[in-house]
Amino acid sequence: MKSYIKLLMPVILGIIVFIIPTPEGVSLNTWIYFSIFVGVIVGLILEPIPAALIGLIGVILAVLFGVGPNGSEVKSASASAAINWALTGFSNVTVWLIFAAFMIGIGYQNSGLGKRIAINLVKKLGRSTIGLGYAISITDGILAPFIPSNAARSGGTLYPIITSIPAMFGSYPEKDSRKIGAYLAWCALAATCVSSSIFLTGQAPNPLALQVAAESGVAVVDWGGWFIALLPVSIILFIATPLLAYFIYPPEIKGSTEVVKWAAEEAKKLGKITQKEIFMISISICALILWIGSTTFGVNATTTAIMVIIAMIACKVISWNDFLSNKPAWNVLVWFGTLVTMAGGLRNVKFLDWVANIAGGYLSDFSPMVAMIGLVLIFYFIHYFFASGTAHVTALLGVFIVTASSIPGVDASLVTLLMILPMGFMGVLTPYGTGHSPVWFASGYVKTADFWRLGCIFGIFYILVYLLVGIPWITNFAYDWIF
Repeated sequence: MKSYIKLLMPVILGIIVFIIPTPEGVSLNTWIYFSIFVGVIVGLILEPIPAALIGLIGVILAVLFGVGPNGSEVKSASASAAINWALTGFSNVTVWLIFAAFMIGIGYQNSGLGKRIAINLVKKLGRSTIGLGYAISITDGILAPFIPSNAARSGGTLYPIITSIPAMFGSYPEKDSRKIGAYLAWCALAATCVSSSIFLTGQAPNPLALQVAAESGVAVVDWGGWFIALLPVSIILFIATPLLAYFIYPPEIKGSTEVVKWAAEEAKKLGKITQKEIFMISISICALILWIGSTTFGVNATTTAIMVIIAMIACKVISWNDFLSNKPAWNVLVWFGTLVTMAGGLRNVKFLDWVANIAGGYLSDFSPMVAMIGLVLIFYFIHYFFASGTAHVTALLGVFIVTASSIPGVDASLVTLLMILPMGFMGVLTPYGTGHSPVWFASGYVKTADFWRLGCIFGIFYILVYLLVGIPWITNFAYDWIF
């Protein structure tokens, strides 16, 4: 019964919005498009069917009504113009960057490089429990620039290794989880949230947010600019996360040599580094150099990512069949291709202009700094209502950008960057807030009440560090470097 309710809710809410009298200053076609958009967002939140299919349905509904392309708020678009607009997302470079990065993740799995990195870090740092916490953080930090799915990093690499450790100490989800299992699980969750923000390619919603921002008419940063903008905050949170968890949610077992012995045995099983791993390391280093120096070398980030795929196939790290059978990558291509189109349609039909006029009137009485911080905080904590960073970006970022643009004295490009940089951090707030949260929540080591309590504590800590360190750094020192 619940599945039917979830399936009907997007339709019902979309219809309710549609039958509400059209507000003054909004055309009928604009209101039709907005009602479709609301239905899509509710569908993405409830997810009664695959998210990519929801996006596809939304785009086709807009096509059938002839709304979405430029000028369609006044006159419905022709059939050919509507479908041409609907397919624009699939030619978007950001969508293909995300798609390609998912393919790169297969290279880390196939080559065994991801597992080797994790095992060796546990071997080096696993003598103490807090050392294990740092091993988890470092592993995810190494993988984050190349695997934009935090769910894939956790589920494919970290989870199998981390969950093998607690049982050695009699720590299970249902018994004595606080001995060591709960600490390791929470470290994995929180550390991955941090690394998801550190790098532009740390999670898929990051480049999507930049694309939405660019379509909203504001200046955006490149891979290097993103990294520099968050650098001081990244260092603090990367160091602080395992330590904070150690004091707030302490493990009963502080250290043991058993973990080191286990990791050493696992490392022996892996054997010597393979040719595929050497190829993967070399390809990754080249990709990182090109991503960081994209402006210097004149190579677009998406071009680099596609070159990496070709190189992996040429070096037989992955096969062409691996490429064709990577369902998550093809799924994300359809999903993001439709969402980029839908988000751009809000601007095309002038809905965002209408919102900006209203919101600007309310916020114009505040000083630019107060308005800027207010927008950042609202955008951050409203994530409690979203089960996906992608849905969050698609639903709200465009609206927040035009709101910022309408406030006198506010630099819209700056505010946009300040809003989207901590999108990885906000995933720590809830058990459903980002792709890897359900992985660790479902493990059972961290009890539900603790999950919410820790999420609130860490979420507030992360945003406070960001406000006190990150914003002054960006506004006073890094602005000219990153834009």
